[in-house]
Amino acid sequence: MKALFKNPLLGLVFFSLLLFAIIWFIELVYPGPWVHTLIYTILLFFAVLTGVTGFLAEKLMKLEAFTSVSVILGMTIIRLFCCIIFVFFILWLGHENLLWFVVDFFVIYLLYLLFDMYGLITNLRLHSK
Repeated sequence: MKALFKNPLLGLVFFSLLLFAIIWFIELVYPGPWVHTLIYTILLFFAVLTGVTGFLAEKLMKLEAFTSVSVILGMTIIRLFCCIIFVFFILWLGHENLLWFVVDFFVIYLLYLLFDMYGLITNLRLHSK
């Protein structure tokens, strides 16, 4: 299991598939309005966004012109703006059950944020030794 997370892309794919399976299981066992119809779109959006920002952060950290703090802060701001645009676009399209969309969106947002913090902490631990 430890070797799986040495490659961030494999860790992201594993985490996304795990979330997909959990959401599918929740829909199967507890059918109801609390899982929005666009939940898999949200999951795909965050998987792609996390992959792109992680790849970009890795490439920028290899350059000597940027510090790791500025790269991480910049990627966080880019992620925030992308999320605001995504939510605005979905609200503009006028989908139903918007309360559960926002709840599901922020739950998945927080889960991917925890995934990023875990990856950041494990990478910092390697550099501190």
